[in-house]
Amino acid sequence: MKLLEVKNLRTYFFKESGIIKAVDGISFDVNENEVLCIVGETGSGKSVTALSILRLIDKPGRIISGEIIFKEKDLLKISHDETRKIRGRKISMIFQNPSSFLNPVLSVGEQIAEVLREHFNLSKEAARKRAIELISEVGLKNATKLYNFYPHMLSGGMNQRIMIAMAIACNPELIIADEPTSNLDVVVENQIIELLMKIKEKRKCSIIFITHDLAIAKRIADRVIVMRKGKIVESGAAEEIFSKPENEYTKKLLRIFYEAS
Repeated sequence: MKLLEVKNLRTYFFKESGIIKAVDGISFDVNENEVLCIVGETGSGKSVTALSILRLIDKPGRIISGEIIFKEKDLLKISHDETRKIRGRKISMIFQNPSSFLNPVLSVGEQIAEVLREHFNLSKEAARKRAIELISEVGLKNATKLYNFYPHMLSGGMNQRIMIAMAIACNPELIIADEPTSNLDVVVENQIIELLMKIKEKRKCSIIFITHDLAIAKRIADRVIVMRKGKIVESGAAEEIFSKPENEYTKKLLRIFYEAS
């Protein structure tokens, strides 16, 4: 069953030098309990697509047209207050660089607890207890102690786990992971991917995983979307994309991938 439908989405950036059509008329859907990978080179529109779904496009960018239907509700037609209620609660996002997202003056535990209090109206102590459980769930030891640590006291991989804990705090139905392993070494990258797949199976949620790394897509995707210059050039079941690509750009990406493997 379809969880999310994106129809003819256009997100443009209006600069003095001209209009950048970052996302230019794309349509796709996400089914329940699946992993959809969006792949493509830098500048293909992958991250802008993710930010558009959550209405996080800042000026000079603007969503020009389209529909983003989540469980039969068009997210582009509801108020910003309604959007905030869905963001984090029903759809959450894991950003590429935790250090630029996490608040440096709040402990990591307080930041998780803040998400819980915002969406569930929990008491401070109840939110603290649940935050410690979440820190432990994402594979970090000494969760009670870590609750009081600040982001600068943790490694990049640990901070990414904190981001994941924040993303799953409200048990969302859809997680958008935007290049969540791009700044991590191979060992930590594998650990984070394994963690996300365990979360997906345990919580029966869907994941949109954005990556330029075809090895990751081949490993985890049920379906794949290939983007280039703001457009979708090919989409389909992961097995078909990797074994029988039809688009020349996809074939080029796969040639590079297999030569490097």
